[in-house]
Amino acid sequence: MAVVTISRQFGAGGLTLGEMISKKLGYALFDNEILQMVAEKANVSTDWVTSMEKDAGKPFQKIVASLLSKSLVDRVISNERGYIDEEIYVDALRTIITKIADEGNAVIIGRGSQYVLKDRKDAVHILLIAGRDHRVAFIEKKYHLSNKQASNTVEAEERRRANLYRKFGIEDYDRPQLYHLVLNMGKMDLETALDMVCQLV
Repeated sequence: MAVVTISRQFGAGGLTLGEMISKKLGYALFDNEILQMVAEKANVSTDWVTSMEKDAGKPFQKIVASLLSKSLVDRVISNERGYIDEEIYVDALRTIITKIADEGNAVIIGRGSQYVLKDRKDAVHILLIAGRDHRVAFIEKKYHLSNKQASNTVEAEERRRANLYRKFGIEDYDRPQLYHLVLNMGKMDLETALDMVCQLV
């Protein structure tokens, strides 16, 4: 029984590798499912949580106001349909990620899981990195985008990742000492990475 956390620079292949690990080890994979769990816990729509994660700096109330009418915002804040802010979001993430780890046999993609589970003996933390050109090329190929679209996507996701960690009050998320294994995907293929992670687990 173990849990594998995969942190990654966007475009380094973290989700793809997570899917491969999950299949080879017979582990459950958790990525966007965590968003759904947070939304259920806070009694809000998944779109709210997604928007909060994707935002690169606006105060949360401005995000809500840009998505919903004022009357609905007022109703939500008065708890008729639930409410979520950064504190509730982070608390829900911690609770959900810990519960997933307690169940074991899981691969968790991102969302600060390496911090939430940093003291667990049954957790293996992986970081995937790669040069920007490699990551842009990976996204371009995987999602059939133009080079410009892929480049813009990588840039936007880098901002989103930094913003998410700021919600945890963290800025050292790529520090190697946080991880059992750091893989430079610009220097190896996914099959090699898969073998190394599974051997470590």
